[in-house]
Amino acid sequence: MQAMILTGVSRFAENPAPLVLAEMPEPAPGVGEILIAVSACGVCHTELDEIEGRTPPPVFPVILGHQVVGKIAALGPGARRFRTGDRVGVGWIHSACGTCEDCRAGNENLCQRFQATGRDVNGGYAQFMAVPEAFAYDIPGIFSDAEAAPLLCAGAIGCRSLRLAGLREGQSLGLTGFGASAHLVLKMVRHRFSRAKVFVFARSEPERAFALELGAVWAGATEETPPEPLHAVIDTTPAWKPVVEALKHLTPGGRLVINAIRKEERDKAELLRLDYPAHLWLEKEIKSVANVTRHDISEFLALAAEIPLRPEVQEYPLTDANRALADLKEGKIRGAKVLTT
Repeated sequence: MQAMILTGVSRFAENPAPLVLAEMPEPAPGVGEILIAVSACGVCHTELDEIEGRTPPPVFPVILGHQVVGKIAALGPGARRFRTGDRVGVGWIHSACGTCEDCRAGNENLCQRFQATGRDVNGGYAQFMAVPEAFAYDIPGIFSDAEAAPLLCAGAIGCRSLRLAGLREGQSLGLTGFGASAHLVLKMVRHRFSRAKVFVFARSEPERAFALELGAVWAGATEETPPEPLHAVIDTTPAWKPVVEALKHLTPGGRLVINAIRKEERDKAELLRLDYPAHLWLEKEIKSVANVTRHDISEFLALAAEIPLRPEVQEYPLTDANRALADLKEGKIRGAKVLTT
C-alpha cells in the first residue's frame, strides 16, 4: 500500500517536506481488529507537534493521521461488531487498558497505557490501517467521508472543550485561534444556546472574516480587547501569547480551557508577563484538555448528525500531505484540511 511516512523529528521550517511517500506492507488485522480501506483522513496540528518533536512518536518510521474514515476491508479473528464493507471512523484514541482506575471511572483519556492513533501506532495517512474494533465508530450517513473525518478529532475534542468550559445560556465565550476545532465549537454554541455570544481572536483577517460569517458577534486580533468580559475562553492555538491575553479578558470566576496537546517554545517568554492580579486573581481557572474518550466521539457524532453540523473542509490528495501540513503551519486555514485517497 502507499503511505506518507515520517522517518524522524525535524523542524518544519528547515524541512518543509518531512513526510515521504513509500510503499508499505498492508497491515493484517489482529485478534479483535478490523482492517480499514482509508478514504479520508483529517489533518491536525498535532501532526505538526509530532513532526517537530513536541509529542514525538516512540518509533520510526510511523504513519501519522488520526481522523480516519473508510470502509472495512477485512475482519481479524474474533471481530464481530462490524461487517466487511461497513463505513467506520477512527479518532485519536487507538486503545486504552480498560482496567486501570481512570479507565474504570470513564476517564480512559487519562490512562497511562493510552495509545494514540498515528503516533504510538500507524494511522491514516495511508491506503489501509488496522484498529481494534472497539475503538472504531459508525459514521452517520448524512456526512461525506471528507466531512466526517474532522468530526472524529476536531469536533470531538471541541465538544469536550465546550463541556469543560461550563458555558451557560446567555454567557459569553471566547475562542482563541479559528481552525478546524474552533469553527465547529462556534457552530455547536449557536445550536445549543440561543443567547450565548461568541468572540473570536485570530491572527489573520481571513480567519476573523470567516468567524463573523459563521455567527461570531466580534472578531479581533490576539492582543485586542473584546467589547465585554468573557465567562469562558477556549484556546486552540499552539502558542503561549493567546493564553496570557485570554486570562486578562475573563470575568471573575471565569475559566480558560486549553485545547492543545503541546505548546510551542517560540514565545514561551510571554509567560513571564503573567501577572497574578490581572490574570489569575478573583478565582479564575485554567483547565487543560487531554485526549478524548470513546464516549466523547460517539456522543459528538450523534450530535453532529442531529444538528446537522457540517465542517468546512479543504481536500488534498494523500500525496500532497506535506502541502496540507505547510498550509496549516502557515495559517492558511478555513475550516479543516482533509487528505483523500
